[in-house]
This record gives sequence, structure tokens and C-alpha cells, in this order.
Amino acid sequence: MRISVSDAKAQLTDLVRRAEAGEEVVLTRHDQEVVRMVPVKKVLTREQRRAILEEISLSASSKAKSGPSAARSQDFLYDEFGLPK
Repeated sequence: MRISVSDAKAQLTDLVRRAEAGEEVVLTRHDQEVVRMVPVKKVLTREQRRAILEEISLSASSKAKSGPSAARSQDFLYDEFGLPK
């Protein structure tokens, strides 16, 4: 949405609500864009960040599949004496 600064004065509360909802609000002066209104990112507390990380970790561990050991994954590159083939 594009709106002039002078028209935005009377609609500021509505424009802020629209920007918070994710709509792009651009203020113009003499048909030139001068300001873009965007919502401020919410700052998470340490506990909230930790809870998100734990949720991701649990989700990832439930999706993990067992496979061959990586300990010997590159053995094909070496001969029986440990030298490169």
C-alpha cells in the first residue's frame, strides 16, 4: 500500500495495524517513496530461544535414521597397508 505522508497522518493507527499484520505500507512525499513501515522483530528471551532449540532437537532426533558407521567410510581410498590407492 502506498500513501502520502499528509494522508497517513489521519490514518496512522490503521496503517500501523496493517504493517504489523504483514502488509507493506510505504509512505510517499511528492510521489517518491520515503518510508517503508515494517513490524519490529520480536526479541525472544533466553528461555524462549532454549525452548525453540530443544523442540528442533527433538524433532530432528525423531527423524534421524541409523546407517553405516562413518569410522570406516573412506577405507576404499587406501590399500591394506594404509597407503593411498
